[in-house]
Amino acid sequence: MERIICIAIGYVFGMFQTAFIYGKLHGIDIREHGSGNAGTTNTLRVLGTKAGLIVLAGDIIKCILAIVICGALFDKSHPEELYLLKLYAAAGAILGHNFPFYLKFKGGKGIAATAGLILSFHPAFVPMGVIIFFGTFFLTHYVSLGSLLVYAGLLIEMVAVGQMGMFGAPKEILIEMYILTAVLTILAYYKHRENIVRLVKGQERKTYLTKKNKE
Repeated sequence: MERIICIAIGYVFGMFQTAFIYGKLHGIDIREHGSGNAGTTNTLRVLGTKAGLIVLAGDIIKCILAIVICGALFDKSHPEELYLLKLYAAAGAILGHNFPFYLKFKGGKGIAATAGLILSFHPAFVPMGVIIFFGTFFLTHYVSLGSLLVYAGLLIEMVAVGQMGMFGAPKEILIEMYILTAVLTILAYYKHRENIVRLVKGQERKTYLTKKNKE
């Protein structure tokens, strides 16, 4: 039951589709422009850097709030499962972002929401996420590549940190955490399947923060 509650809370927060709402406030449906994705990168390309940063912040914060609330709800009653329940909350937020029912399940790809997971889940995850993503982005300017590498790093670090006993959870809980992280990783790669094809072919579009992003 606790898992369902956390997924539900996360999904509700995830449905706050920042890119769609910001676009509507500026007279457009972001899903009908650029790549058609309701996320940070497409917003940045279509509406500019300021819009992209606002959407990024909104999508990060909604995942953090879901994790914080679920952590507060179950901190005392389920200490050994606390990190697992936080992970379910994050998964719910990512699902709500990717598949908001009121937008006919057409949302984003969940990377900014995943950044919220990395930033608020455990301190050990922050350096990894920041170094991998920004290192990849500033070297290649491929947001998709940075996102995919972050997820690979997240899965590896989840297992490494768990095996070091830093979550304070029994083996069966750790295994469930690893499986859930693997599912989220597979989902992220699936959502980026077209990007992966373009990366392989050398046709992926680059993104810049300080210059105009041209089609």
